[in-house]
Amino acid sequence: MAKKRSLFSRWWFWLLVLVAALLATAWLAWGEGLRKTGETGTAYAARVACSCRYVAGRSLEDCGKDKLEGMELVMLSENETSRSVTASIPFVASDTASYREGYGCVLKSWEN
Repeated sequence: MAKKRSLFSRWWFWLLVLVAALLATAWLAWGEGLRKTGETGTAYAARVACSCRYVAGRSLEDCGKDKLEGMELVMLSENETSRSVTASIPFVASDTASYREGYGCVLKSWEN
């Protein structure tokens, strides 16, 4: 019985190593494109949701309904004090847009 258990535990170990190697390979192969797409998507979502919230005056929940198809992973949050909306895709990308009087909503990365 001890021999079977040892063989079984080695099998699980190598299976886990194989799965980890496959995940690492997939991340390296598609990670850069996923990150760039995520950055574009979160910047777009933050800017549109900020405009919806602070220019149009709608609730953030209602603005979330305006997300385009394929943007289901984008999460929106707001900071009412700074009048900003942050869009994020967990572990991939995040961007924030803030309302500025006379300019509308501006992405943080564009502010000087």
